[in-house]
Amino acid sequence: MRGPVTSAANNAALLLTLTTLIWGGNAVAGKFAVGEISPFLLTAARWSIAAVILVAFAHRQIAADWPRIRSRLAYLFAMGALGFAGFNGLLYSALHHTTAINVTIIQAGMPMFIFILNFAVFRIATRAVQAVGYSLTLAGVVLTAAAGDFTQLGALTINRGDLIMVAAAFIYAAYSVALRSKPQMHWISFLTVLIMSAAVTSLFMVGYEFAAGQLIWPTTTTGWSVVLYTAIFPSIVAQGFYIRGVELFGGNKAGLFLNLVPIFGAVLSVLLLGEAFHAYHALAIALVIGGIVMAQRRSATVS
Repeated sequence: MRGPVTSAANNAALLLTLTTLIWGGNAVAGKFAVGEISPFLLTAARWSIAAVILVAFAHRQIAADWPRIRSRLAYLFAMGALGFAGFNGLLYSALHHTTAINVTIIQAGMPMFIFILNFAVFRIATRAVQAVGYSLTLAGVVLTAAAGDFTQLGALTINRGDLIMVAAAFIYAAYSVALRSKPQMHWISFLTVLIMSAAVTSLFMVGYEFAAGQLIWPTTTTGWSVVLYTAIFPSIVAQGFYIRGVELFGGNKAGLFLNLVPIFGAVLSVLLLGEAFHAYHALAIALVIGGIVMAQRRSATVS
């Protein structure tokens, strides 16, 4: 009989649900970080701490997988640099200009980008019902950026933070699609190498922040608590769960679960940050989730 840990490791729905809960919390943590630690320094700190923790546990497995790692080192470095360092650096930057609720709703647009990129790269067919679903999802993201008023889109000055988050969502969607080409190796080796890549890449991002005079070093309990939370849960636990979930379900089906991010993020933002939850947020969440569910109906079996 399989033990509870083994059962959980093979339960894609559970792993992906926990992933989205943690990622919803990541946006809230990023909002707590505003004024406490600069976004690129937070990115570097979380990945550096996560790298040290994982290397301590995974060094023997990494040594065993080194021939595979070396043969795909460029791919692995790019995955960590973009999917981990780039995405989170942009996410934390976006939170300096917009709300955590907005960030989590826009983040839920990632499945739409995943479907688009899967078609562009792998020619996975898009059906009419999927196109309608994508349109609904896009409408939800745009509604969030427009603060609930489509009539003002023509004269709208788009929120800088929302635009940054759209770029971040596209980058992570590209990372998710690229997981399809993941080399065969132990998951902890794969995760550790990507996190080490993110740690190295984010140091250059900190250099830019320092040169621009925007570096903020954490000096409070809040700042360091955010660093520790993001280093352990979003960096190690959630990323490992997501990689395993994609292995079990495939990219498109796993992408459906990302629609739980705005729900968890909105609830946590209201409870922990006291952010206002408007009617247009509820409508945007309904459009995003409804659109992806509609699109997913015809592609749930496609990996």
